[in-house]
Amino acid sequence: MAKKVLSGIQPSGSLTLGNYIGAIKNFVKLQEEHECYFMVVDLHAITVSQDPAALRENSESVAALYLAAGIDPKISNVYMQSHVQQHAELGWIMTTLTAMGELERMTQFKDKSSGKDSVGAGLFVYPSLMAADILVYNADLVPVGEDQKQHLELTRDLAGRFNHRFGDFFTVPEPYIPEVGARIMSLDDGTKKMSKSNPNPGSYIALLDPPDVIRKKISRATTDSGREVIFDPANKPEISNLMSIYAECSGMTLQQIADRYEGQMYGGFKKELGEVLVAALEPLQQKYREIRSSGALSDILAEGAERARGVAARTLAGVKEKMGFLPLR
Repeated sequence: MAKKVLSGIQPSGSLTLGNYIGAIKNFVKLQEEHECYFMVVDLHAITVSQDPAALRENSESVAALYLAAGIDPKISNVYMQSHVQQHAELGWIMTTLTAMGELERMTQFKDKSSGKDSVGAGLFVYPSLMAADILVYNADLVPVGEDQKQHLELTRDLAGRFNHRFGDFFTVPEPYIPEVGARIMSLDDGTKKMSKSNPNPGSYIALLDPPDVIRKKISRATTDSGREVIFDPANKPEISNLMSIYAECSGMTLQQIADRYEGQMYGGFKKELGEVLVAALEPLQQKYREIRSSGALSDILAEGAERARGVAARTLAGVKEKMGFLPLR
């Protein structure tokens, strides 16, 4: 049987090149040989305040970008997390199995709550909901970046805890981390991950940025001292990050890129990288516009949610039976 894969992206802000290279490109590859569930995780998005109109627009945008990037809704399940109610119900059950200390150790919670006077309880407990997202399909593989590995470890612990307490039931999921391109860094700081939540729009390439904006952002990207185009993340994180982007968007190897620009200044490299990016994103942007204007997106999401609900409902029923809940007659 094909292994199950589960992943999702929050509809908060514009999706970036980092989301595309680090996540969505791998989704497209995985769907060829796996049973895939790709969500727009709108329930996670509301762990921080969201403008309703922006949440609706961003939710549609993320779903359309999934499809524009090559995720095929005929072979993958593409849907809104909130359209499959079993996520929230199993999320509550997982919360009751999670210790306070486990949640307090989550570095993402520490980072996102740092310096704030008031933090919503949802931000604290959302790793339990993330665990439910994965376990409700008994997923085998979860594509995760380095910043999400801690959450997956909690999921694995909760699956094992449930199985020990109530009998074998959940698959203990494994991480899927591609060797190259898993972590694209900020354009203004090569030591930090490219993030759509960064207040500086020059720090990231949004997938829907116009060509001139892409060129300008790359031309202004921070570079290391010196002028050699060589891949050395420890000593030259900025140029190494730009080389990774070049490689992912051109199909060239890092060595081929280094050879191509040997003895040249950063300026020529960055100018050509801008053109490589524009050429790589133009087909995706065109497909995105076609999807949004076609009116087909709501039907695709409804069909994906219906298929996902069928699997999730069976899992949740099994969980509740194991735990001693009375069945609904």
